[in-house]
Amino acid sequence: MAAAGPSVFLLMVNGQVESAQFPEFDDLYCKYCFVYGQDWAPTAGLEEGISQITSKSQDARRALVWNFPIDVTFKSTNPYGWPQIVLSVYGPDVFGNDVARGYGVVHLPFSPGRHKRTIPMFVPESTSKLQQFTSWFMGRRPEYTDPRVLAQGEGREVTRVRSQGFVTLVFNVVTKDVRKLGYDAGPLDTQGVLGPGPPQGLPR
Repeated sequence: MAAAGPSVFLLMVNGQVESAQFPEFDDLYCKYCFVYGQDWAPTAGLEEGISQITSKSQDARRALVWNFPIDVTFKSTNPYGWPQIVLSVYGPDVFGNDVARGYGVVHLPFSPGRHKRTIPMFVPESTSKLQQFTSWFMGRRPEYTDPRVLAQGEGREVTRVRSQGFVTLVFNVVTKDVRKLGYDAGPLDTQGVLGPGPPQGLPR
């Protein structure tokens, strides 16, 4: 009697929120969280995190370097709702209050291997001149009460935003049993785990 096949597949991701470019700002920290579909469940690692505060490097890049680790494993029966990582960057304003300096979102990579992503960040804008003046005068800029809404799409089109800065992430992705459940996520490596490229002798 044949053994039953797997009922779930695994997505294992580790890496880091590496660095950021925010020319106008300094002394920033970053938060991340994951948003995923109903068929997905985390089985290991952390679903959210908050980095240390970092200052700009003294070299020509003037980068904000966090090297803040990401390590999470998900299981699912269905690729629908593939996990996304939502980033929020904060720093002090002229009054010393922590305010949002940028939001961004990206899907975790679909294919195994090492991936580098540079995410354009944005901030919500006040919709009227009066609101803009009030938020400037009071020192409170518009912010999302829950940044997870950025990964859901609904209602985002009614929000005015302004581009501001970039964050670079590095991901190392391993998947298990994706192919056995009938989904083609790339070539197999010699261990039967999906790898970043085909082994010798296998067609791409």
